[in-house]
Parts: sequence; structure tokens; C-alpha cells
Amino acid sequence: MGCCSSASSAAQSSKREWKPLEDRSCTDIPWLLLFILFCIGMGFICGFSIATGAAARLVSGYDSYGNICGQKNAKLEGIPNSGMDHTHRKYVFFLDPCNLDLINRKIKSVALCVAACPRQELKTLSDVQKFAEINGSALCSYNLKPSEYTTSSKSSVLCPKLPVPASAPIPFFHRCAPVNISCYAKFAEALITFVSDNSVLHRLISGVMTSKEIILGLCLLSLVLSMILMVIIRYISRVLVWILTILVILGSLGGTGVLWWLYAKQRRSPKETVIPEQLQIAEDNLRALLIYAISATVFTVILFLIMLVMRKRVALTIALFHVAGKVFIHLPLLVFQPFWTFFALVLFWVYWIMTLLFLGTTGSAVQNDQGFVEFRISGPLQYMWWYHVVGLIWISEFILACQQMTVAGAVVTYYFTRDKRNLPFTPILASVNRLIRYHLGTVAKGSFIITLVKIPRMILMYIHSQLKGKENACARCVLKSCICCLWCLEKCLNYLNQNAYTATAINSTNFCTSAKDAFVILVENALRVAAINTVGDFMLFLGKVLIVCSTGLAGIMLLNYQQDYTVWVLPLIIVCLFAFLVAHCFLSIYEMVVDVLFLCFAIDTKYNDGSPGREFYMDKVLMEFVENSRKAMKEAGKGGAADARELKPMIK
Repeated sequence: MGCCSSASSAAQSSKREWKPLEDRSCTDIPWLLLFILFCIGMGFICGFSIATGAAARLVSGYDSYGNICGQKNAKLEGIPNSGMDHTHRKYVFFLDPCNLDLINRKIKSVALCVAACPRQELKTLSDVQKFAEINGSALCSYNLKPSEYTTSSKSSVLCPKLPVPASAPIPFFHRCAPVNISCYAKFAEALITFVSDNSVLHRLISGVMTSKEIILGLCLLSLVLSMILMVIIRYISRVLVWILTILVILGSLGGTGVLWWLYAKQRRSPKETVIPEQLQIAEDNLRALLIYAISATVFTVILFLIMLVMRKRVALTIALFHVAGKVFIHLPLLVFQPFWTFFALVLFWVYWIMTLLFLGTTGSAVQNDQGFVEFRISGPLQYMWWYHVVGLIWISEFILACQQMTVAGAVVTYYFTRDKRNLPFTPILASVNRLIRYHLGTVAKGSFIITLVKIPRMILMYIHSQLKGKENACARCVLKSCICCLWCLEKCLNYLNQNAYTATAINSTNFCTSAKDAFVILVENALRVAAINTVGDFMLFLGKVLIVCSTGLAGIMLLNYQQDYTVWVLPLIIVCLFAFLVAHCFLSIYEMVVDVLFLCFAIDTKYNDGSPGREFYMDKVLMEFVENSRKAMKEAGKGGAADARELKPMIK
């Protein structure tokens, strides 16, 4: 990560001439150095956990006596059964694998190193003994010989809980994991505390497992629909708004009608022909359909009211979408930005989880009250957990901020290049190059500010979850109010940060100067920001609704008529959530482009007036859009004095 040797632009005179994309200097160098030092600390945590043997214990696994499976171990003083040779015992086997302690994040069971996992269910101790004789894999405690499994009085304590479920080794981690779904149902039951009826939980999990092919297909459908919508935005932006509006209206009406039709059909279906085992499932599906139908009806009514209020402003969004569509035509790689960002986030999250698992098995061997071995970190190093959690938030926000800066830099390059034929061959890569050379410190500072707000909110949310049902009404109200205020502050800072990155890409100023300039221009043009961004964001929201409704409607039809009659409430929720996330990732890029274009336009009107030597950079369609918006707002009687004044961009 390189950076130029010139001084930070924060020290530049506020009266200097503004030259877009020409005056380049490093910004927020101290914050870049701080971020690098923080990343070095993250690397130290990973290296420490690996160097202390945590990697071997994590990958190979270890038994309850501190022996690592698959190798010869050293004797631990004062701990029986330690120092054993497990060269031929490569797998970890739990005597009671389904007894989970979610609070302490561990399995409450004795762990042993075995030569093979039982691939078939073992119902009696005789089966366990026969398995040990045939496979050479003893599933009872090391103190008990296989010949004593059926005769010893200690077998009920030293042998696994019967029946022993069929299990298979987890790839790369050498743990024997039960293959029967009932074991995972118990885990889910402990995790989802509000579910009190085991049969409900089993039916939900059964519905997900039975419908997994449909779920994957619907997730792929949402991805395809998002890509198609991006193509539509690029090539038919002039009619996109009206098409989107009509489709959302038809989709909401059609979806609501289909839900009520399915509810009425299933309610009229005879229940005498349904077997008792499926009667409860049918009632759950009928209840779910009623809830869906009522929710869809309420949503449709609210949507109609919103569109009725905004119907006169919908036409204003067409021109803005047209200009943004031109950006995607000249910068096609913008469409793939969510992929690169998601890929970078996944890589970091995998690294973070692996390091977290390393930390969970690092430290010195300590004997607990049951006489088994646990690995604990003592002294100042035990606070590495907190450092690691802060790293998760800061670096994740840093990656997202890099995407925002990259998009802003590419759009700024497009806007302030008069002859679009002179654009760089790959404006996205050129923007990435400027980010790495000049603005990593700015991105680090902006993401750190978000981290400072996000951490207290997460702490309050954790406290609220721990005190749930114990605190009084006043404390509960205060906690929820603080969480809500921090959430609102985080959203406002995210929006301000995005505009600050745009100002940095234009003027090459540091984060604080850019944030101040962006805030001033947004406040002084608040009415126009509301008229442009609100309508545009609403239309993009309708695009997300269209994708979610289309995917959900397809899911209802497929899940309702599948061969296996199961509860499909949870599969449908999973599909709709995934569809919304995919649509949000794609359309958020378009939203960023719209915001960057508006800020560029405001600066353009400040320093240029269309006269020779001071020609506008903006597209003619954008000028027509502004003029049309003024006329429309005056006709609506909402313009007033605000429409008569000029846009006020950044003051340098």
C-alpha cells in the first residue's frame, strides 16, 4: 500500500483554485499508519494462536485429557490419561454429541480419540463392543477394555450414551458428527429459545431439508432477476420508472390475490382425507397463509397510498435514471462491484472465524472440576478476544468504505471528463489505483468512525438480550431508545461518509474537510436532495420489492405444489431474505451513482456557468432534469423561494 510523499491536503489553503482530478495528495496519513498497526495486531493474534499449538488442536482435535488426536503427546503433570500415543486414533468422538452448552459454546460431553467413527447406529453395548473388535476403534473411556464393555458396572458412565448415532468425520477437522437430523434439531431447539413445541421445530427443519433444491433454485432466480434489472436500468432507463411502477402494482395485487386464493382453497379442502400426522402440518400451513395474505393486503394498501402521494414526482426520476444509466454504459464494471466486495468480505470473515477458532483452543492446559482439560489464556492476553471483535467491525467497514470510494472515484472521473472518449480504459481500476495511492487513510478514518458508533450499539443490544425479562419497564425503554438513537446516528454517518468520499475523490482533501464540505452542500440544497434522492431511492426500493415479490411468488407456487407435504414457512422466509439481500447489493450501487452525480452537479454549477472557458461538465439531460424539477415543484406550489435560488456547492 503505497502513498505519495507530499503533505496532507488538510494543510492546503482554502482559497486555492479548485481543479477536479488534477490536484492529488495523500489524505489522513496518520490514520493509514494506525490502521496498518491495527492489522499487524490482528496478524499477531493469529500468529500467537497458531504458535501456541492451537492450530493442531483445532484441525486434529483433542480429547478431554489434553491429548491431540493423530499424534504422540507429552505427559501433562497432574492430569490422568494425558501423554497418550494417538498416532492411529485420528478422530474425536463425543460420548454424548448432542448435549450442547450454548452459553459456554462447548459440547458437555467426554471427548475421546478413536480410530474410526461409527457409520451405523449402535443400539446396545454389545454393538459397541463388536464395533471395537471389528474396527479396532474403542468408543468407551481409555480405562475400560473392549472386553469389559458388557460386564463392567461402570459402562453406563464410561461408555457413550445409547443408542450411539451414526456419524461421519467432518472434512479437515476430524470430528465425528452425527448424520441424523434429530441431533441437530436438539441444537436448534436450544438455540431458538422461543420454540417450546419440539414437533414444530422438527417440522420446520424437515421443511428446509426437503425443500433445499427449491431454495437453491429460488436463490439463483433472485440473482438472475437482479442482473436483469441492472441491464434494464442501463438500456431502457427512460421507461424503467413506469414499467417498474406498473409491475410492482400488478405484482402486489397478483401476490395478494394468489395468497387469498390459496388460503380459501386449502380452507375448503376436506380434512377427513388427511392422515393424522399431516393434519397439524396442514393447520400450520393454513395459519401461515392467512398471516401472509393479511400482511400482503396491508402492504399493498400502504404502497398504493405512497404512490398516490408521489405520483407527480415519479416523472422527475426518469431523467436522473437516464443519466445514471449512461454511467453504467461507460463503466460496465460497476455492476460487478458487489461481487468483488462480497468476495473480499467472505475471505476476511473466513480468516476471522478461523482465528476465532484458534483462540478458542489456545492457552495453557487447566484441569476443571470434572477432572478434564480445558485450555485457557491468562493475563493481559485474555483480552485478545475484544481486540479481535473490534477488528471484525473495523476491517469489514473498511472494505465496504473502499467500495464506496472506488465507485465515487470512477463516477467522478466519468463526470469531469468532458470528452467521454478520453476516459481511462478501465475507470474502475484507475479509481482503485487512486484509492491505494492517496486515500486509504481517509477510508480508514471514515470506517473507524462507524465502528465507534456500532460497538456501543452492539454492547447495548447484548445487554438487552441478557437482561430480557429481568429489567423493569423504564430500563427497557431507555435501552431501546439508546439502541434506536445509535442506529439512526450510524445511518446518518454512513450517508455523510459516502458523500465525504465523493468530495475526497473530487478535491483530494482529508476526511474531516471533505465531510464538512459535503455536509454544507447537502444542507444548503436540502430541498433538492429530498426531491431527487428520495424519489430515486423510493423507485430503487420498488425494484427490490419487485425482485422479492417475484421470488416469493415463485416460491409459494413451487413449495405449495411440491410432492413432499411439509411446512414451508421457514424455506420461504429464507428465500425472501436472500432475494432482498441480493437486490440490495446490486441496487445500492445504482443508489451510490445517483448520489455521486448530484454532488458533482452541485460543484459543477459553482465553478462553471456555461460561458466560454467555463463550460459545464454535466450532461444535457441532467440540466433538463433540473429545469423540469423546478417547473414541476412550482406547479405543485411547493417550490417557493427555495426554487428561485441557485444550488450552493462546496465553498473552498
